[in-house]
Amino acid sequence: MKTSDEVFLENTMAFDRRSGSLLERALFNHRLIVLLLCLIATVLLGWQSTRLKVNAGFEKMIPLQHEFVVNYMANKSELAGLGNALRIVVSTEQGNIFTAEYMEVLRKINDEVFLLPGVERSHMKSLWTPAVRWVAVTEDGLEGGPVIPDNFDGSPASLEELRTNVMRSGQLGQLVAFDYKSTTIYVPLFDRDPEGRQLDYHAFSQQLEAVRAKYEKGGVKVHIIGFAKVVGELIDGLREVLMFFGLAIVICTIVLYAHTRCWRSTTLVVACSLLAVVWLLGLLPALGYELDPYSVLVPFLVFAIGMSHGAQKMNGIMQDVGRGMDKVVAARYTFRRLFLAGTTALLADAVGFGVLMVIQIQVIQDLAVAASLGVGILIFTNLVLLPILLSYVGVSPEAAARSMEANQADVAEASHRKHPMWAFLDLFTQRRWATWALAVAVILAVLGYGVGRGLKIGDLEPGAPELRPSSRYNQDNSYITAHYAASSDAYVVMVRTQPFQCNTYESLAAIDALEWELQQLPQVESTRSFSGFAKQASVGMNEGSFHWFDIPRNQGQLNSVANRGAPRELINQNCDLVTLYAYLTDHKAESLEGVVKVVSDFATRHNSDKIKFLSAAGSAGIEAATNIVVKEADRKILWLVYAAVTILAFVVFRSVRAVACAIIPLVVTTLLAEALMVLLGIGVKVATLPVIALGVGIGVDYALYVLTVTLAELRRGKTLSQAYYSALLFTGKVVVLTGLTLSGAVCIWAASPIKFQADMGLLLAFMFLWNMLGALILLPALAHFLLEPAARTKRTPQTVVPSA
Repeated sequence: MKTSDEVFLENTMAFDRRSGSLLERALFNHRLIVLLLCLIATVLLGWQSTRLKVNAGFEKMIPLQHEFVVNYMANKSELAGLGNALRIVVSTEQGNIFTAEYMEVLRKINDEVFLLPGVERSHMKSLWTPAVRWVAVTEDGLEGGPVIPDNFDGSPASLEELRTNVMRSGQLGQLVAFDYKSTTIYVPLFDRDPEGRQLDYHAFSQQLEAVRAKYEKGGVKVHIIGFAKVVGELIDGLREVLMFFGLAIVICTIVLYAHTRCWRSTTLVVACSLLAVVWLLGLLPALGYELDPYSVLVPFLVFAIGMSHGAQKMNGIMQDVGRGMDKVVAARYTFRRLFLAGTTALLADAVGFGVLMVIQIQVIQDLAVAASLGVGILIFTNLVLLPILLSYVGVSPEAAARSMEANQADVAEASHRKHPMWAFLDLFTQRRWATWALAVAVILAVLGYGVGRGLKIGDLEPGAPELRPSSRYNQDNSYITAHYAASSDAYVVMVRTQPFQCNTYESLAAIDALEWELQQLPQVESTRSFSGFAKQASVGMNEGSFHWFDIPRNQGQLNSVANRGAPRELINQNCDLVTLYAYLTDHKAESLEGVVKVVSDFATRHNSDKIKFLSAAGSAGIEAATNIVVKEADRKILWLVYAAVTILAFVVFRSVRAVACAIIPLVVTTLLAEALMVLLGIGVKVATLPVIALGVGIGVDYALYVLTVTLAELRRGKTLSQAYYSALLFTGKVVVLTGLTLSGAVCIWAASPIKFQADMGLLLAFMFLWNMLGALILLPALAHFLLEPAARTKRTPQTVVPSA
C-alpha cells in the first residue's frame, strides 16, 4: 500500500492545472496579471494613504437621532454653546485675582483664544467679555453693567470696583472660583467652519497648548478641559499608539520566524498583512473617511487577523513542499483546502464589524466601515495574493524539511506516543476529560455571567476615562471640580413655552418645582435657572429682605426682571425658551441615570400645550443620550453578531452540532470578557462597545480552522481522537502560535500612557487567548458529545487519502 507521501508525489507529477474551481483556475493560471494589478493598486493606494487625516468631530460622537439630541439640535441656535465647549481656567498661586497683573494676563489669554479659528465668539464668556454683567438694586431702581468697569485701569480703586461687581454678578462658583484664586473663560466651539470643513482638533489643541506655555509663568497656571482637549490629547498620544503597533509587528515577526526558520515565508506573511493595512488607509480618504482616536486601533486589528490567516496558508504550503510537492502545486492545494474556511472566518469578522452599523453614532459607524473594509481586503491579500506569491518565492528547503520531519515525527508518534502537548489536548476528546472541561466551562460561564451583570453603561470615573488619572487633562478637571460649583458636567433642561410666556408665574413655578427636585439629588452640585434669578431679583427689589425670596406674582416685576437683567443664556429673546442648568458632581452612569429619571418623570406629569420640559443639552445631557443609545445597542449587537456567525458557520459545516461546537466556546469567552470589564472598572461606552462584539467575529477564526480539518477527517472514517489530532498537526499548531503571539503583542499596550489603549490591549489579549483555549479544549470536548456519536454511526472502513 502506498504511503500518503507517495500519493502526494504522484499527485504533484500528474497535477492537472485545469483542475480546481473556476476561481482557483482564474487566479493561479493568470498569476502575473494578478500580481501586476496588485502592484498598481499598492502604488495608487499607498499614495492615497498619505492624504489620510486623523481627526474627530463632536457631532460624530453623539447619537444625532436620539430624542435628547434632536431636542438640543432643534434649539441649538438659541443655546449659548451648550454642546461642544471648552473651559479654560486661569489660576494664580500668589494672592487672588484682584491684581492688575492677573487681570492683564487674563485679558491677553481671553483675546488670543477669542481669535482662534472655530471659536463661537458670540457666546464666549469671561470677566473680559461685555456679556458678563452685574445687576443691583439702588435707590434709583435696577442698575447694571459689565463686570469689568469701562474705566478699568488696574488701579486699587478699579480693582475694588471689580471685586464689588463680581459679588453682585452672581458669577461666584460660575466664572469665578469660590476662593477668588481663578476665573474661567468659557469657549463654545463650532464643529465645522462656515465652509463646512471639520474643525482640526489636533491643530486647535496645539494652539491652546501654545497659549498655555506662553502665559504659565509667575505663579499663573492654565487649566483646560473639554471635548476638543480630550481629542487633542488622544491624537497627541498616537505616537505611542504607533510605537506599540510597531512593537507588536516586531514581536509577531520574530515569533513567526522562530517557528518557521524561513525568512521568505515570514516576510511574505507580514508583508501581505501590512499590505492590507496600506490598502485600507488608502481607500479611507478616497471614500471620504478619516481616522479618529477611537478607530485608530482598526489597522492593528486588520494586521492581527491577517497574520492569523496568513500563518495558516504558509503552514499548509510549507508542509506540502516538505513532502516534495512543487511550490505552485502546494500553493494551489493549500488554497483549495483552506479558502472556504478562511473566507467564512473573514466574513464572520466582517459581520462582527458590520453589525455595529445599527448604532446611530457616526464614529462607531465609521469604525464599522473601516474594519469591514479592512477585513474584506484581507480576503484578497492573505487568502489569494499570499498563496500566489508563495507559489513564486516558495519556502526555504531547510524550513520545509524541518516542518516535514516534525510532522512525520508527530504522525509516527500518533500510533505510539504522541507529542506531550498535542497528547494533552487530545485527551479532551475522551469522555472523562471532556466532561471535566464542560463542567469547568459551565462554572466559568456562570461566574462570568454573575460578575458581568455588574457591567455599567458609560463612564465610571470622573474626568476623561480615556486618559490616565495622572494625565494633565484629568488633573485640570480635578482642580476645576474642586473650586467651582458650576462643573463642566452640565445637564440642561430646555423648557418651551408659548411666545412671550416664559416669564409668567405659572411657567416659572413649574420650572422652580423641577429645580427643587433636582437639588435633592446628591449628584447635583448646584442649579441655575431664570426662576432662581427672579427670586434673587425679588429680594433686591424689596430692600434686600430675604422674606421676599420667592418668584414675584406681579407680572410687571417679572417683565422688568426679564427685560433688564436676566442673562441671555437663561431665556431667549422671544421669551419662549427657558434653560434650567443642573451642574453635576461627575458624569458617571449612575449620576446621569438619576437625573434623567427625575426630569423624565417630571416632564410626564407636567408637559402640556402651554409648557414642555425637554431633555437635554449640555455635556451631561448629551452624554446621557449616548449612554441610552449604547445601552439599547449593547445586547442587540451581540445577538446580531452571534446570529450572523451562526448562519455562516452553518453554511460551511451544514451541521447544527458542528455549529454548536464552534459557537459555545465564543459564548464563554464573551461572558468572561464582560466580567473582566467589571473587574477592571471599564464601562460600556462609545470607545469600548465594539470590542466584545469584535471578539466574537475574530474568535470564530480559530474554531473554523480546527473544526474544518476535524470534520474532513471524520468523514474519511477516522475516530474523533485521530481526526482532532490531525487538525492539531495541521492547523492547531498555527492556532496556538497566533493566539499566543497576538495576545503577547497587544498585552504590552497595558503600558500605554493612553488608558483607552491600555484597556483595549488587555481586553483583546484576553479574548485572543481565551478564544484559542476554547478552540483547542472546549471544542473537542463538545465534539465528543455532539460529533463523535454521529460519526461513529456513519463511520466506514478507512481509506488511504492524502493527509490534510
